[in-house]
Amino acid sequence: MTAYILRRLLILPVILLGVTFLVFFMMQFLDPVQRLSAYIKSPAELKSLSADDLEKLVDKYGLNKPLLVQYFDWLKRVLRFDLGWSEVAHQPVRDAILSRFPATLELALFAVFPVVWGGIWLGIISAVNRDKPLDQAIRIFAVIGWSLPSFVFGILVLFLLYGVLGLFPPGRLSLWAQNIVSSPDFKLYTGLYVVDGILNGRFDVALDALRHLVGPIITLSYLWWAFILRITRSSMLEVLHKEYIVMARAKGVPEKLVIHRHAKKNALIPVLTVAGMMVLGLLGGVVITETIFDYPGIGRLAATAAQQLDYPLILGITIFYAFLLVLGNLVIDVLYAVVDPRVRLE
Repeated sequence: MTAYILRRLLILPVILLGVTFLVFFMMQFLDPVQRLSAYIKSPAELKSLSADDLEKLVDKYGLNKPLLVQYFDWLKRVLRFDLGWSEVAHQPVRDAILSRFPATLELALFAVFPVVWGGIWLGIISAVNRDKPLDQAIRIFAVIGWSLPSFVFGILVLFLLYGVLGLFPPGRLSLWAQNIVSSPDFKLYTGLYVVDGILNGRFDVALDALRHLVGPIITLSYLWWAFILRITRSSMLEVLHKEYIVMARAKGVPEKLVIHRHAKKNALIPVLTVAGMMVLGLLGGVVITETIFDYPGIGRLAATAAQQLDYPLILGITIFYAFLLVLGNLVIDVLYAVVDPRVRLE
């Protein structure tokens, strides 16, 4: 296992270098002012620029040097997480991403269990009850979820839960809870309002934060259940016809043990990739869901940056998400080796 992990770790720097080089290459298509915005730390440097001022900034940040030299100079800045100034967020790109990541992390932590395990559970039930009424009902449920665009279902959820019932509002906190969180007496230990509310003894704030998470979690769960369910069902059906499963049943092993001890573990191997990528998608920000529910996470920030052509912020989020993706793939590879020991020999 150690050798397996070390091999994956050795590949990480190469992949990250490739990603940063691709992002740097994309920057070359921007005009000089847009490229400079990815280097400066204050908007004052780009206001009322004359031709002479622009030339001085180009010299200051080395944008007239050979491309390879520019790349390594820029890479040093990236390693320090120095990604320029965001006009959309009115703060450095680093601070804009870090200030909104806790919101996305909180949504991901509360959504990952119903999203992943709900889909796996439904897929196993569907496979075990193949072609029975329960299986047909679950498959119809999955087809509807797979066919619905996320923005349509999200709007329906928002309309029903908030517009009709008035129970689960959009946003991250109610106004009264925002006032409490922003007060000096409330300490932000983690940036996760549910956790911080509990740690501060303000259970009303924690419950309010949970109430605002219900809509996004329902939207993400139903839409992604459909995908995980279909993959789990197909994998489970394939495993249930294997010889060792037939042999276990012939020996009189109880059906529950056959399903949960022998079949499920092997059926989950292909599901790991899909589930892992979905978790990474949650951490990177779910653009449409966060936008619909006015949830101030990375996804909504990325959408706003794209709409207003905030290039430094777009590039910064791209690098941030690429880093999460590479690390996430490493975790998925390790999980493969845990679930299927044969992988370690490859």
